[in-house]
Formats: sequence, C-alpha cells, structure tokens
Amino acid sequence: MDELIKPTELEIKQPPRPKLLDVMGPGLITGASDDDPSGIATYSQAGAQFGYAIGWTLLFTYPLMCAIQLVSAEIGRVTGRGIAGNMRRYSPAWLLYAIVALLLGANIINLGADLGAMAAALKLLVPVPMPVAVAGFTLISVLLEVFVRYARYVSVLKWLSLSLFAYVATVFIAGVPWGKAISGTLLPHLQFSGDYLTVVVAVLGTTISPYLFFWQAGEEVEKEKEDDTAQPLIDAPLQAPAEMHRIRLDTYVGMAFSNIVALAIVITTAATLHAHGITNITTSSQAAQALKPIAGKFAFTIFALGIVGTGLLAVPVLAGSAAYAMGEAFKWPVGLGLKAKRAKAFYGTIAIAFLLGALLNFSPIDPIKALFWSAVVNGVVAVPVMVVMMLLASRQTVMGDFTLGPLLKIFGWIATAAMALAAVGMFATIQW
Repeated sequence: MDELIKPTELEIKQPPRPKLLDVMGPGLITGASDDDPSGIATYSQAGAQFGYAIGWTLLFTYPLMCAIQLVSAEIGRVTGRGIAGNMRRYSPAWLLYAIVALLLGANIINLGADLGAMAAALKLLVPVPMPVAVAGFTLISVLLEVFVRYARYVSVLKWLSLSLFAYVATVFIAGVPWGKAISGTLLPHLQFSGDYLTVVVAVLGTTISPYLFFWQAGEEVEKEKEDDTAQPLIDAPLQAPAEMHRIRLDTYVGMAFSNIVALAIVITTAATLHAHGITNITTSSQAAQALKPIAGKFAFTIFALGIVGTGLLAVPVLAGSAAYAMGEAFKWPVGLGLKAKRAKAFYGTIAIAFLLGALLNFSPIDPIKALFWSAVVNGVVAVPVMVVMMLLASRQTVMGDFTLGPLLKIFGWIATAAMALAAVGMFATIQW
C-alpha cells in the first residue's frame, strides 16, 4: 500500500524571486535620466566653483528625491492614471492646463539644450558638424521612442543607464584626495554668499524636476497595462504588497544611482578643475574639455562619452513626460505601449517636442540663457505640482486604502517645502 502523503507535507513550489534587473524599471530610468547633460553642467559648475563643500547637497536631496518620486509612482500604480490624468479629475482645469503648458515649454528648452550638449560632446571626440550631430541624435531618439516596442525600448533605456558609470570611473582616475573629499562632503564648510546659495538652489532644482514626476507615474501606468494580470491597485489590492515592494526598491536604487553619479561629477571636478583654479563652467562639454589637460585624455574621453550616453537616455524622458501630460490633459490615447497609429497625438507631441528642441540649436537664442530660464520655469512648476501630488496621494477618494503613510507624507512635504524655499532663493539671486 502506497504511503499516504499529508497535504502539509506536499512541496509547494514558490514563484521564483524576480531578478534585480527585472525589478528595476521606472525608478531606475527616472533616476538615471536626472543626470542629463544639463544636470552634468550644473554638477560640474558646483564642483568647479566650490569644490567638496557642495557635495553635501546630494546627500541632503536623496531622501527628498526618494519621497517625491515614490509619491509619483504610487499615484500612477494605485490609480492607473498619471499625474495629469488625476489632476484632470480632481483639480481645476485652469491649474492643469497652466502646469502642462509650463512643463511642455521647460521640457522643450531642456531637450534642445541636451541635444546641443550631446552634439558638442561628440564633436570633441570625432569631427562631426554640429548640425549633423543634432539632427542625427534627434532622428535616432524619435525613431526609437515611436517605433520600437515598449518592452524592448525599456530594455534599451536600462542599458543606456549604464553609461552613467563613466562618471564613477572618472573619480578613480582623477587623483582624488579621498580624505579631503569625504570630510568636505560630510562636514562641509557652508558659505552664506549669494553665489553659494545660487549653486545650492541649482543643485536642488536639478535633482528634483517636474518632468521626473510625470515620467515615473506614467511609466507605472504603462507597466501595469503591459501586464495582462495586473490592475490598478485600487481595484486589485491583493497585488499591492509585491508591487509596493518593487516600487520602493526600484525608486531607492534609482535615486541612489542618480545621486552617486552626481556626487562623482562634483568630486571629479572639485579634484581637478577647482584644485587648478578653474571655477567657471557653463556647459557639460566645456567641463569635459577642461578635464583633458588636467586629468588626461582618458578621463576627458570617458566624460565626453558619458554626456552622449546620458543624453540618449534623458531626451526621450523629457519628450515622453511632456507627451504623457499633454495626452492625459486632453484625453488622448497615451502610452509607449500603443502603436503609433493608435496614439497619433501622443507620438506627435513627442516628435514635435524633439523638432522644436532641435531647432533651438539653430536659432539666435543663447542656449545657456535658454537653459537658465528652463530652470526658472521648472522651479516655478515644481512647487504647485508637488503640492497637488501630496494632496491627491493623501485623499482616500483618489487612493482608496493606499493613501500616503506618515513617514512618506512627512518627507514628501519636507521635499515640497525645500523646493518652495529653493524657488524663493532662485528669484532672490537672479541677476535680472
């Protein structure tokens, strides 16, 4: 007689634990895209002007970035709608359209500046005319974002995020005095001058930007739609534990990646440019060029290649976040998972944003001044968007049982207050 096996003795096969690269997605791409060529210019200027005394800002912003990006991601995953889609349902129409218009303008300027920076960096390495490089990067980016299947395109963006390791590599070949760098970062000598405050505000505004909120929320919605078994968490609460764990891990790692790279840029330029009296950097390619005689050709080449790689990652995020906001505001079919013929207005917005950004490089507009005003607009837009997000994520009518927990709510409001103070500081230090 066969021995009976009790049900409790049966071996129950557990689902395999997901690989880290499978868990990483919206948060990783969002964090990596934050270190775009314009951001690289900001961090380079910070390190060149004030050395290691500015590195503390990237430790300070990490929990704030995590908090506000978690709020963005949870809004998207819980409700099945992006930021603009929820604003359309719960906010005044005038506020929605004003924010979307400002976001679109700032993203186009930023996109144009990034395309120009990529072309300038490429020209440092190979003799390619600027117009050809700008047109080439624009065409490649549009074709990938519009015509490549979503799942494959996300894989491309994940691999492009590896280009940021170029800046980690430069730290180890720049001859950094690590004792001085660590003590300067952890125990900075704060300065209460207008120039120092301006750089602190610039770093804060670069690390916490509105386009990142719209992108990560939109990508969480996209990820849910791509999975036939997934639903918005408000309709499928049993999916919440695994999804919330994934979102937190993805966001914590993505934001850490972003700030580690930014800190690496600050330390590299502090150890090289600042140490040799070069304190004024206005573009990322200028930073790369200045490195060459000090840190050597290898550091220069890695830095320049990093600008191209990060640009290829960041420009589709800038165009895509604008398209998500526009599409949800005007009730268009939205999503990179949709084929072009099913979301013509959404993909048309992406293409037009790229075109206008590229054309800025052939206009009489000073790209440095354009980028400055883009930062001003971002600073203005970030605060009301963050306030609206915090209010939406705290309402049970919006989030059901998934309203913000006490800790996330505290850090989310601290991040909002910090950005409000940064906006005030920015206007106080602007040379009109």
